[in-house]
Amino acid sequence: MYVRAMTDRVDTTAEKDPADWTTGDEPITGPQRSYLETLSQQAGREAPEDLDSLTKAEASTRIDDLQEAAGRG
Repeated sequence: MYVRAMTDRVDTTAEKDPADWTTGDEPITGPQRSYLETLSQQAGREAPEDLDSLTKAEASTRIDDLQEAAGRG
């Protein structure tokens, strides 16, 4: 019987840098916008005024920053 070692598995949970997303230059999504507004409140900050002009990748980066500021990172 052959048993494959755990080290042979491919890590499918690895996060891709938003700058490398193929759809990163598309406009921010509704859920991203909502989450940015919520995180801004939790971090004690004003919601970014430029939300409508953000791309998906830019929104993701700001979400990461705000998660840390709100103690969720």
